[in-house]
Amino acid sequence: MSNKTTKADKVIAALKSGSELTAKQITSRYGVKNVSALMSSLRMRGYAVYLNKRSSIFEGVTTVYQKYSLGTPTRAVVAAGYRAMAAQSATA
Repeated sequence: MSNKTTKADKVIAALKSGSELTAKQITSRYGVKNVSALMSSLRMRGYAVYLNKRSSIFEGVTTVYQKYSLGTPTRAVVAAGYRAMAAQSATA
């Protein structure tokens, strides 16, 4: 069995440490080509990955960008997940 750390493992470790990362940072640091697909995959694995809008003002110019972070889902999100699982098992 291999102990190789995947790109996803490296990104989740960075997010768990409290880092907020832009898609560009994730691509350059970890070599992830499709950041959106990776984040979707992490969400499907149960990680609460959020994409938050940020802005900065430098010399009168406002720049808006988005950063990924790891958070705690709200009760409403958890409840929606349980409802979805219950609906899926009812149709199976």
